[in-house]
Amino acid sequence: MTPAAGAATDTPTAWVTGLGIVAPGGVGVEEYWSAMLRGESGIGPITRFDASGYPVRLAGEVPGFRAEERVPGRLAVQTDRWTHLGLAAAEAALADAGPDALAALSEYDMAVVTAASSGGTEFGQREIERLWSRGPRHVGAYQSIAWFYAATTGQISIRHGMRGPCGVIAAEQAGALDALAHARRVLRDGARLVVSGGTDASLCPYGLVAQLSSGRLSTREDPARAYVPFDAGACGHLPGEGGAMLIVEDARSARRRGAAHAYGEIAGHAATFDPPPGSGREPGLRRAIVNALIDARTAPQEIDVVFADAAAVPALDRAEADALARVFGPRGVPVTAPKTLTGRLYAGAALDVATALLAIRDDVIPPTAAGVTPHPDHRLDLVVGEPRPGPVRAALVAARGFGGMNAALVLRRTDPRGRARRHR
Repeated sequence: MTPAAGAATDTPTAWVTGLGIVAPGGVGVEEYWSAMLRGESGIGPITRFDASGYPVRLAGEVPGFRAEERVPGRLAVQTDRWTHLGLAAAEAALADAGPDALAALSEYDMAVVTAASSGGTEFGQREIERLWSRGPRHVGAYQSIAWFYAATTGQISIRHGMRGPCGVIAAEQAGALDALAHARRVLRDGARLVVSGGTDASLCPYGLVAQLSSGRLSTREDPARAYVPFDAGACGHLPGEGGAMLIVEDARSARRRGAAHAYGEIAGHAATFDPPPGSGREPGLRRAIVNALIDARTAPQEIDVVFADAAAVPALDRAEADALARVFGPRGVPVTAPKTLTGRLYAGAALDVATALLAIRDDVIPPTAAGVTPHPDHRLDLVVGEPRPGPVRAALVAARGFGGMNAALVLRRTDPRGRARRHR
């Protein structure tokens, strides 16, 4: 099944006009992006708690993030770290979109759609410890709110007076892509601006043990070899915290207000589920990729780079590599996994989308960590160690969530006149 390219519409439905990044590589778009192009890893020993008694001791932590410096005090005490990161990223994204982004919009023109995975585990653990050690009278009133999976959506909506359609999607890594696709749908239904994306922060004992239950975390202690997808030594991934928020606008509204920039168009999306184990049917990732290309009316040869899910579990790596080879041909498209420098961020996988948009902006492909040695059997053109010059006019981002969820998102460059640029 091969999608055929079609004519682009004159007016792309959804432009990304603002980015906010809070990630292990750095806080802020340019700090993070510079680290990625240098191949600088944000992976290191876990410092947020004493992890010496746990089998996983490495993770990607956001450097130097202090909630009291970026979140109003009254909100900081009511919310978990994952919401602190989300509020900070949303604030930065709105600033990046320009001071006039909200000026002409009513509260019902603006919406919020985020992804969530684990929720507020650090806040939840603290309150559960109080319950067990001191009794129910010592549990805070905000417990039921702070660890609720919709907390970040709700707090962004309240803080910025956004009363249009608001929602949250819980589908682990895949959910971040699904949230952005839903933002595009909300625009088609009449909203004019959506804050969308996702963050995660589960580097606490409760959160780490929950992740260990998947059996997919790496227990290696060498940061250079602990997370090596598509490598003969692949042994699982490392967790990370952080993510990205994006401002997604109706293209016509963005043009009318004279938006300073459009990082790109959300051109296509698809989501699938894997079939039941033992059914003999192939995993659903290939179908998600093909259907996203069809939705974007983009042929495989028009994609300049794939940002891989990169599970670093041998069977999952093989399935992803096979899917890419079937759609694009063996070594038919450059593939990269910058998440090897940050850890897998779960709902924070919106960071992959932000990274792909920066690749489009600067016509360069950021690398996979230098410690990865691609297995020849995977037949991938993996970009490793050093950035690769473009052009990068269109990118595909792939993501899978634990439990068999798959998603793919196609991003495409726009030109100053607001038309989607296509290959000629």
